[in-house]
Amino acid sequence: MPDQDKQDDKQGGSQKVIYAAILANVGIAVAKFIVAGITGSAAMLAEGIHSAVDTGNEVLLLVGEHKSAKPPDARHPFGYGKAVYFWALMVAMSIFTLGGGLSIYHGVTALRHPAPPEDPLWNYVVLGVSALFEGYSWNVSRKELNKVRKPGASLLHAVHVSKDASVFTVFIEDSTALIGLAIAALGILLGQLFHNPYLDPAASVLIGLLLIGAAYMLARETGALLVGEGMGPDATARVRGIFEADPAILDVTVLQSMQLGPDEVLLTAAVQFHRGMRIDEVEKAIARLEQAVAAAYPQIKHIYFESGALRSAMA
Repeated sequence: MPDQDKQDDKQGGSQKVIYAAILANVGIAVAKFIVAGITGSAAMLAEGIHSAVDTGNEVLLLVGEHKSAKPPDARHPFGYGKAVYFWALMVAMSIFTLGGGLSIYHGVTALRHPAPPEDPLWNYVVLGVSALFEGYSWNVSRKELNKVRKPGASLLHAVHVSKDASVFTVFIEDSTALIGLAIAALGILLGQLFHNPYLDPAASVLIGLLLIGAAYMLARETGALLVGEGMGPDATARVRGIFEADPAILDVTVLQSMQLGPDEVLLTAAVQFHRGMRIDEVEKAIARLEQAVAAAYPQIKHIYFESGALRSAMA
């Protein structure tokens, strides 16, 4: 069962990305909270909140992966593939409310009553170690994302075209985490250099705004997939070319697709067969087209032909 093996490999790659992120975030969150309690750094506390929220988010992604693997049944004849998009959307909401909201709230509170800065040595140590762990997790997600990245295209474009919500969610989280670490370090450093107690909590507010921006980006990508995003114009054009190259096809009127999961697509085709074809010829043409499309795009699991085209061909 080669298709099942490919699907298992795909899911295994997604889960590898998630487990790498959990491994990185659990230890980092604990260390950040301990150091934030010792030094009183608002930026470090915001980073601790950020890592704790990320850890919970990865658990939500694992729930989505588990539910999306359920086989089709009477209530869900096309399977549960979109479950991973729903839980990724929950992750976006979590980043917005818990990550961004709490970081901004704590930063604003600290700005109203700034604490005098203490020795930031342990802040720098934890931030440096966190950057190493986050960098490892980011690199794992980047490698998975590169599988859909076209030559010369940016990683942001790869996020946009990727249909694997688990992978691009972890990538967005880790990218945000690395930027957040830089902001926290800069806020602590400038506060130390200029003896300004307001710069550290200001960094906390900036980290919160960064998280809200990441949440918006993630919600936009997962929301589009959840409401029925297609497989994209390039893939559609290539499939259209396969149809038009078949000798039984007179014209391709409409091709419509919908992503049912990270590795499953539904395709409907309104085509015109040559008139006067016998039913066995039409059946052979359909089988030939299904085989050609499956060879080019194995993720297209379902192809439905518009009935008017069949009636016209056999008229």
